[in-house]
Order: sequence, then structure tokens, then C-alpha cells
Amino acid sequence: MSGAPTPERRPVIVKLGGSVITRKREVERLRPKILARLARELVDGASGPLVVLHGAGSFGHPGARRFGLAQAPAPGSGDRQRVRGAAVVAAEVRRLHVAVLRALIAAGGNPTSVPMATHAYNRTGELVALDPAPFQAALDRGLSPVSFGDVVPDEAWGSSILSADTIATALVKPLGAARVVFVSDVPGILVGERGGRRSVAAEVNEAVLAGLRPTPGATDVTGGIRGKASAMQAIALAGADACLISGLSDGALRRAVRGDLVYGSWTHAARG
Repeated sequence: MSGAPTPERRPVIVKLGGSVITRKREVERLRPKILARLARELVDGASGPLVVLHGAGSFGHPGARRFGLAQAPAPGSGDRQRVRGAAVVAAEVRRLHVAVLRALIAAGGNPTSVPMATHAYNRTGELVALDPAPFQAALDRGLSPVSFGDVVPDEAWGSSILSADTIATALVKPLGAARVVFVSDVPGILVGERGGRRSVAAEVNEAVLAGLRPTPGATDVTGGIRGKASAMQAIALAGADACLISGLSDGALRRAVRGDLVYGSWTHAARG
């Protein structure tokens, strides 16, 4: 049985956002060059245990919206459409998952797939239970577990969406993670009026969270930037640092995985 990890062996959790590894406004459109570079930076930067998560981007969000999987079933809609939607969206996101695994293999990594549909479940769209054992078992064998936002069983709705942001938050305590790195297509959490001058919030606090609003016309069904800011605060409370950085900036992910204070938005765990 594994004991508590030493500081230098605490895992780093990295979530590759769907916005940076896919073109979210186009159906099932990968950004292969960016994905390949980020995979190399992950492998080059990691000196200890690494957990990789990824969003669904254009491979999952459009279908999830079309079938209403991020919300309660409409009255009188029956189960057939939701069951069909769960099957379709699960297949879509797995096509992206294979691409991520292949990119990590090509970069020299040792990834292993840990799909959440068999290891977690929701109730009314909220996570109820997630088993961290498959992640820890993979880490113990020297592998990098790779998971993704997925369609999971839901006790009330039949099926619903479990976001990779929620998975990251749920894994911090059981794995003893040192930090969580969210990789996006923006340099951080932007504050200020839309259409005006905006800046990156260096520290994500309650005031920043209160000022965030949903993006009009957004395709994200997992809470968008406000959901990410909430996840970062929860991660800090769970004992790990968290940051949101740009995956479009060469080398930023490599430095963040190594432990550098990279330009972006941060929350910091309380230091005892």
C-alpha cells in the first residue's frame, strides 16, 4: 500500500482544455500541431508523477448541448433521446481521447486511459462519487493516467456530463496533488468589461469570481470560465496550487509542470 507522497513526488494534474486542443466552433476539429507541442511540453517538463485530463471541445460540447445532457430532462421527453445522446457524445469524445493518447505516446510519454464512465457517477448533474484508485494504481506502476470530461451515469437523470475540471478537483486530496494546471486558449481569467480593456487576474479570489459572467453564445456546457475559477478556488482549499495559463504560448506548460510561477491566473493553497 502506498503512503503519502513526498513533496517531490506529489503528482501534478494537467487539464488540456478543449478550447486549445480543438477548434470549438467547428465540429470535431482537432488542432494537431498544438496538441503535439503540448504533449512534448508535458513529457519534457514532468520530473515526477503526472495525471493528464482533457476537455471535449468540439468533439463533445455540441452533442451535449443538442441532447441536453448538461441539464435535467425536459418534461415528457422520455428516456430514448437522452440514452441516444449519451451514446453519441461518449463516442465523439473518445475519438478525441485516442488522439490525446497518441500525441503523448509520440512525445515519449507513458499514458494509460482511465475513462470516468465506469469510475464515477452523478446525481442531478453533480458529482456524487469518483473512485481515485485507478489513477493511483497507474501512478504506482509509473504510468500517467489520462482521463477526460465524459458522460457518466446519473442517479436522477440517467446520464449527465462530468467535466474534466470537476475530475481535477476531486482528485487533488486522494492523490495528494501538488498543483493543477489548466491549459486554455486565453492567458488567464480576463477581468473588465467585454468590448473594453481587459486584463488577466493574477489571483483568483471571491471578487474576481463574483465579477465573472457566462459568455454569450458559448458552446461550453461545463460552466465556462466561471466554472473554472470556482474549481481553482476549491482546489486551493483542497491543498494544491492551481493556475490557468495559455497553451498557445510556447514553453508555458513545460515551465508550469516544473513548478515555475508562469504568467496566468493563480490560486494558492494555504501554507501551514
